[in-house]
Amino acid sequence: MITQKTHRVAVDIGGTFTDIVLLALDTGDLFTHKTLTTPDDFGRGIAEGIQAVLAKANVQPAALERVIHATTVATNAILEHKGAVTGLLTTEGFRDVLEMRRLRIPEMYALNYQKPDPLVPRRLRREALERMAPDGSVRRSLDEASVRAAAERFREEGVESVAICFLHAYANPAHEKAAERVLRETLPGVFVSCSSDVLPVIREYERTSTTVINAFLGPTAARYFGSLEKHLAAIGVRAPILVMKSDGGVMSIRAAAERPAYIVESGPAAGVIGAAARLVSGDAITFDMGGTTAKVSLVEGGRIQHTGDYEVGAGINLSSKLVMGGGYALKLPVIDISEVGAGGGSLVSIDAGGLLRVGPQSAGSSPGPVCYGRGGRQATFTDAALVLGWLNPRAIAGGGLQLKAALAKEALREQVATPLAVAEREAAYGVLQVAASTMVRAVKAVSTYRGRDPRDFALYAFGGNGPLVAALVADLLDMKRVLVPPHPGVFSAYGLFHAQVAHEVVRGYLARLSELEPGELDRRFQAIEADLRSRMETEGVAGFELERHADLRYSGQAHEITIATDPGSIDLQALAAAFGDEHERTYGHQAEREEVECVALRVTARIPSDVLPARSRLVGGGSDRRSAYFGPKAGEHDVLVVGRGDLAAGALDGPLIVEEYDATCVVPPGWRAKLDDEGNLVLDR
Repeated sequence: MITQKTHRVAVDIGGTFTDIVLLALDTGDLFTHKTLTTPDDFGRGIAEGIQAVLAKANVQPAALERVIHATTVATNAILEHKGAVTGLLTTEGFRDVLEMRRLRIPEMYALNYQKPDPLVPRRLRREALERMAPDGSVRRSLDEASVRAAAERFREEGVESVAICFLHAYANPAHEKAAERVLRETLPGVFVSCSSDVLPVIREYERTSTTVINAFLGPTAARYFGSLEKHLAAIGVRAPILVMKSDGGVMSIRAAAERPAYIVESGPAAGVIGAAARLVSGDAITFDMGGTTAKVSLVEGGRIQHTGDYEVGAGINLSSKLVMGGGYALKLPVIDISEVGAGGGSLVSIDAGGLLRVGPQSAGSSPGPVCYGRGGRQATFTDAALVLGWLNPRAIAGGGLQLKAALAKEALREQVATPLAVAEREAAYGVLQVAASTMVRAVKAVSTYRGRDPRDFALYAFGGNGPLVAALVADLLDMKRVLVPPHPGVFSAYGLFHAQVAHEVVRGYLARLSELEPGELDRRFQAIEADLRSRMETEGVAGFELERHADLRYSGQAHEITIATDPGSIDLQALAAAFGDEHERTYGHQAEREEVECVALRVTARIPSDVLPARSRLVGGGSDRRSAYFGPKAGEHDVLVVGRGDLAAGALDGPLIVEEYDATCVVPPGWRAKLDDEGNLVLDR
């Protein structure tokens, strides 16, 4: 048995499956395992999955050098409103910032639009007597008695967590820190989150919303990570645990417990990181469809797109400045991802108007789709794919999950085909078309809404169900190429190996570029860098690289664009020109005579990834055939079913089905499949 610390394990929890990938650092060999997610205790499922993959590789737990983890626990807590009982302490007169929000709605002319309920109800939003000026000077000293009165109310209401967000605390955090000390004294054990720690920048609503999200998630994240550590220790795993952040970096499990707002998009970020690492250069739209959601992001010129404006909990999680107001503002660095509730477990229904709907509700892993035979009764996307003949009628996950095709067929017939008066396979194809249309909306959110034409990109498909419908989605968008990487069903877990340890410090700084003295931005960046170096040294981190970014906007605009800056002396005119160019790419125009102003400065410390390229083995499946239906135009076909390795001999025309341990790729009529030199499955229309 191998006992040296020469292996890393990556874990990605989805709504239906938990994916485990083990990487041998010396050889690059990969070992994978898929298991059903255990929502009653996520840590138990992770521990069981790690034990299984270690056994496959004949590796002892002591051989693990680190565990890298991506989780949806933060996102799910917000979507399901199952976070902590949270209180908000804010400046007198600003109690209703969470209610007032911004004057934006996701649908311009929707007269019946309803704002989401605040994560903190009004009775738990209390005011403190204090006031800071925008320059950080004190206009009214903090009245600690008002803080103690709020603390007493929080105790009576059973509050588990408190967010503190005072006016202009980004300029001077003294009052927030004083209030924090009082709350920790009077409410021992309660999680406390200050806006000056979480997001020290302007914009009262966004700062308050982000701090509230952090507080709302704090106790939930702490319990989750505590359970995870306990379960891993029980199987002998004592390696450090790193957690994927929303921006694609990783942080320690302790830091993640203190700043859970930074991991809201933890799971979706991992797949984008993996795609960018494999692409190196080139343009692609990543398409990650799992059991519960579909996630889409843009990789342009080999670079990942980031954003500082994001909303979560709006039916579609996105950062589009053209479609906002439906969720909770999260103004933290996030990989620009659009996420919709469409996955293999998405429930199929017919609404009161007779329209077919797919999702966003999901059967998850328990009870799961009807075909799992675990008690599910309502038809799902997976059941429809099975009826079409697109999925293996006997089992998936390498035979680890047996399927009941007869149950899926019966559910689809009774719940969809008969009410709509259509044939079973037509009903099933309709389910996939509706789901694909929802996914098109997500693709447009990161491309069309950004001034990019999706036809100029390849669709990079992964996840348990991404390769299944990638060609269908590409057809709807007139895209001509689909790429499917090796191990697509566990690809997000694989992407965790390419994540870099990263820490970011942001400071609010509002000034017009034309009014700045030469060297002023550089001096401010140096001060932030000194603070960040001190933090990294305290944590014992060395060998990091520093990156500078500035958040810029036209004077008076409501949103900024983040622009990279070089170290050393900064050419302010060149910086303004770079902002104008990016503004034109994003919005289609630039205002040449408008003043450009800085809103915030960011410095990120990154440790470059040291992971060897993974070595994938191409597995042939031998030839098989089964009947599959491709819609009213293409009809029914007797389709060849092969493994990825079978394409090494040359390209094959569709219709074709490529089955692997962790995913199934469908190549419809009119498409051709081949392998490239990297082992990617390439579909060309």
